Amino acid sequence: MADFTDKRFLITGGTSGFGLEAAKMIAAQGGHVAVTGMSEGHLEDARKALPDDALVLQNDASDPQAATELAKAVRNKFEKLDGLWLNAGYGKFGPNDENDAEFFDKMMNTNVRGPVLQMAELIDDISEGGAVLLTSSVAPYLGQAQGAVYAATKAACLALARSWSSALAERKIRVNSVAPGPIDTNFMEGMGLSDEEKDQFMEQIQNQVPLGRFGESREVAEVALFLLSDRASYVTGSEYFVDGGMTKR
Repeated sequence: MADFTDKRFLITGGTSGFGLEAAKMIAAQGGHVAVTGMSEGHLEDARKALPDDALVLQNDASDPQAATELAKAVRNKFEKLDGLWLNAGYGKFGPNDENDAEFFDKMMNTNVRGPVLQMAELIDDISEGGAVLLTSSVAPYLGQAQGAVYAATKAACLALARSWSSALAERKIRVNSVAPGPIDTNFMEGMGLSDEEKDQFMEQIQNQVPLGRFGESREVAEVALFLLSDRASYVTGSEYFVDGGMTKR
């Protein structure tokens, strides 16, 4: 088990799913956490699930001003960060002939510009020897017919992690990415699919997983916390798949 005693972590998109699961684990192991989210319901869930000293912030990763506001709030709470998980994301699938500018911008601004601006604001606040993690996905490896834009944004996250691992190596800061496969979270809510389409999509995806099931948030959180901990002290520039064997990489 990792020792997170008195370590300080920020998890964007940490008010639900595997982000919240990881925040709860860190707090249970003596660490201090700040999490961000958008939904009032998820923010309230996080406040109830985390200790009273946790920082729970409403913050929109797609808003270019939000990164500055986030950095100020985190600095007021923590002098330095030992770990940063850039996990906030948005995904929507649809026919390629419906991929208009609004569709593209919302996903690109949340999934790519958001982490870029957040890193720019927070890079000096990460302690020497700390860790950064980005959430990529199996999507770039699957070539799903209606997921081109989402897959492109997640491929960009992998590229960011690899480049930042080189940029921050001098400060002994490790940068990696975690690539979840089909995980049983609320992610499907934002994909714009009907209930029937969701059922068909979930069945189709599950049939591609050698382990024959969707993953659990806890299973992604466990891998994320390994990469954020000192147990992964010689791991940087890597992508870890948590996908039940879906990509077999």
